[in-house]
Amino acid sequence: MKHWLLSIITMAIIFTSCETINDDRIPPVAVNIEFANVGMWNTYGVAAAPDYRYFIKLELKPSGFPYTGLSYTGFGGVLLVSNIMNIPLAYDMACPYEAKSTVRIYIDREKLQAVCPQCGSRFDVYDNPGYPISGPAAEKKYGLQQYHVFGPNEFGGYTIRR
Repeated sequence: MKHWLLSIITMAIIFTSCETINDDRIPPVAVNIEFANVGMWNTYGVAAAPDYRYFIKLELKPSGFPYTGLSYTGFGGVLLVSNIMNIPLAYDMACPYEAKSTVRIYIDREKLQAVCPQCGSRFDVYDNPGYPISGPAAEKKYGLQQYHVFGPNEFGGYTIRR
């Protein structure tokens, strides 16, 4: 009986302490980045944690990436990372607290976190997708906008979409 009661109390604490993260503060702008085949993915994608890449079409980042008329990189650009299980994850680079297309997060290589240079907010992009760790975004519970990564396709390529 004690174990049953302890289980119920534990479950009640878990369910009532869950926090909702608002990851929808960035305007809904199109995202479409195509890696047609394994060669393109090996050149411009991410292979393993803590790999990352920034995609900003208007600034032609990364250099040499073959953007097309159907390529879109969201509101502030796209951050592509490989998580600890070597699964690719993608986020909008606009800080959700600042919510400006020109205020973009970057990866702190030492702490392996995404950081906003304006407000100082930090985000977990490798273990807990886009979750705010500290700063005003954490206080407001604003997480990074996450995008879908589909693949690999039959040619070993991937697609990032909103």
